Amino acid sequence: MNLQDKTILITGIDEFIGSRAAELAIAQGMKVRGLQTSNTKDQKLQNLGVEIIVGNINDNKIAQTACQGVDIILHTAQLAEEAGDIKRFREINVNGTLNIAQAAKQAGVKTFIHLSTVLVYGFNYAENITETGIVSGDNNPYCQTKIEAETEILKLNSAPDFGVIIIRAGDVYGPGSIPWIVRPVLMMRQKLFAYANDGKGVMNHLYVDNLVDAIFLAIEKEAYGEIFNVTDGEKTSWKEYFIHLAAMEGLPAPMSLPKEEMKLFLKVRHQGQKLFRKKADILPESVDFMSRPHAYSIAKVTDLLNYQPKIDLEEGMKRTHQWLQKTDLQKLMK
Repeated sequence: MNLQDKTILITGIDEFIGSRAAELAIAQGMKVRGLQTSNTKDQKLQNLGVEIIVGNINDNKIAQTACQGVDIILHTAQLAEEAGDIKRFREINVNGTLNIAQAAKQAGVKTFIHLSTVLVYGFNYAENITETGIVSGDNNPYCQTKIEAETEILKLNSAPDFGVIIIRAGDVYGPGSIPWIVRPVLMMRQKLFAYANDGKGVMNHLYVDNLVDAIFLAIEKEAYGEIFNVTDGEKTSWKEYFIHLAAMEGLPAPMSLPKEEMKLFLKVRHQGQKLFRKKADILPESVDFMSRPHAYSIAKVTDLLNYQPKIDLEEGMKRTHQWLQKTDLQKLMK
C-alpha cells in the first residue's frame, strides 16, 4: 500500500506515541485525523493540518464518526498503568479497542494497526522469545487485558477487506515518554530513583521514531493477520540504560536495591500518598516492569518487513535530552 494521500485515524493522538505518529504521518504525505479524550487540542498538530475529534473510544457514535472516510487506523489509545482494577483496564483496553475496530470494519477501513506490547509475555519469559511464544498475564491487569485485546482483534481480521496487524512494542522512549524518561528523570532529580537487583536483565528500548517506521512498513507491506515484536534490537541492561539517562541529565548514577526491598519501599510510599490524597507517582508493581530478564526476538519484523532501527540509543538519548532541556516535566505528570 502506498501511504501517500491515505487518510489515517490515530486514536490516543494526544499521547506520546500517537502525537509523534501523527507528525511522521504528515511527513509521509498522509492525511491525519486524531481521536482523543482530552478537551485540550494540540495546537502544533492542528497547525500541521491534523483534524482532531474529542471523544471516547467506548462511545459507539464517536467511533463511527471518527472512522468515516478513513483508509488506515492506528490504535494507540490504552490504559497503560502498572496496576489497578482489571475492570477499568478491560473497559478501555479490550472493550474500547473492540468498539473502534468494529466501527472501522463497518466503515470500510482497510487496515487496522493495533499497538500492543511485549508485556503480553509477562515478566518471566524465554530468552529471545518470538511471536509464537507463550503469553502470560502474570496476574497483572495491563498484561492480561492487552492479551485479551489481541485475541478479540484478530477475530475481526478478514483481509483484504479488513486487515488487522498487531505490533508488540518494546519499551518505547523518546521525547514525552512518561515511564522511561519523564518519571525516572523526575525521581532522579529528587534522589529517589533506584533500579532493582543491580540492574540485571534487558531494557528492550524502542525509540519512538523506530516504532513508527515499523508501523509504516507493516502498512506498506499489508502484513495482515501478523504479529510483530518491535524493539531497537540492542541488548542494553537496565543498569546501563538508567545510568545513561542520569549522565545525560548531569545527575548522579542511581543506586541499586534488592527487588523485594524496593517493592516494600514503594508500597509504603504509595500508602503515604494515599493518606494525603496525592496521586501515586510510581507503584510497587513498576519494579516488575523494570526488571524483566531477557531480550525479545525481532527476527520476524526484520525478515518480513525489512525493519532496521535507524536511531540507536546514543542518538535517541541526544534527541530526548534536547527535548528535556526545554520542557517542564512536572506539568506532564499532572
